[in-house]
Amino acid sequence: MPQKVRIALDAMGGDFGASVVVPGAALALMRHTDVEFLLFGNSALIDEQLESHPALKAVSKVFHAEIAISMDEKPSQALRRGRKSSSMWLAIDAVKKGEADVAVSAGNTGALMAMSRLNLHMMPGIDRPAIAAVWPTVRGESVVLDVGASIGGDARHLASLAIMGSAMARVLFDLERPTVGLLNIGVEEVKGVEAVRGAAELLRAMNLPQLDFIGFVEGDGIGKGAADVIVTEGFSGNIALKTAEGTARQIAEYLRTAMSRTWRSKLGYIFARGAFNALRDKMDPRKVNGGVFLGLNGVVIKSHGGTDAEGFASAVDVGYDMVRYDLLPKINQTLNRDGHALSIVPNAQEAVS
Repeated sequence: MPQKVRIALDAMGGDFGASVVVPGAALALMRHTDVEFLLFGNSALIDEQLESHPALKAVSKVFHAEIAISMDEKPSQALRRGRKSSSMWLAIDAVKKGEADVAVSAGNTGALMAMSRLNLHMMPGIDRPAIAAVWPTVRGESVVLDVGASIGGDARHLASLAIMGSAMARVLFDLERPTVGLLNIGVEEVKGVEAVRGAAELLRAMNLPQLDFIGFVEGDGIGKGAADVIVTEGFSGNIALKTAEGTARQIAEYLRTAMSRTWRSKLGYIFARGAFNALRDKMDPRKVNGGVFLGLNGVVIKSHGGTDAEGFASAVDVGYDMVRYDLLPKINQTLNRDGHALSIVPNAQEAVS
């Protein structure tokens, strides 16, 4: 375990760049004093922001990058334009070189995935990275993946996500055998697209000791906490994530309107302020900001592009915890135990074909 957690930041990433990244890092520093930051991007803009945060400036190094990847660039375009020279690439490269323990970016998801995969490479048996999010539920928390790293996926890909997600849940939630469900349009065996039904057959055929496959979970099961790990491909997962965020904001707005409608409701709010604040924090999408890229030979955290400083700080917190609790080595260990779980996925495919 490192004495200092070294965090590389793509200071130009996201909708607001350094104006959010630097204040967010300053907030994270208040919670974690044992960190050092490497900030990559336009040095003039970064230095200007750092002047307002002397404590952060004292533990930060700034590295100038001429190119910032825009939020609407295609991954192929981002690679051509920003490979080896963009703030996003250089932050990831710092992890590869061992100069940083984790990279955090609020930038273009597709570009971040492409650059991370090209630079850090994948774990054996994993074809594509996945973004895993810790999702608040009525019974605690669940790991949900993939929430946007890549679109689509066959049965083998979904089975691999289940294995990686269960490994993460074992570490985060201290569970011996996490329950795993596949997101589907119904719980009946005949429902869903071929890839989802095929993944269910694979997971049953493998009967892995490190996870308890419970079958299909419908959309409302995510918030209910129907499983410790809920698996879907990135398209559906990202829609589910953004829908949950929007619903949380909608409910919060309903509450604000209702509590300010009459003098009685205002008085009631005063007495119930503590409960309403707790509910607000529970529904705040920023509390779940920071998705972990699983499947890479390195730790990369994806922050929401439109987040504020508090939200970006939450993403930095996730990266800090990934390093401090040695999650990557532990996930690798879990993935490779019990007869190398991932390596038997093709065999299971043959068994059910």
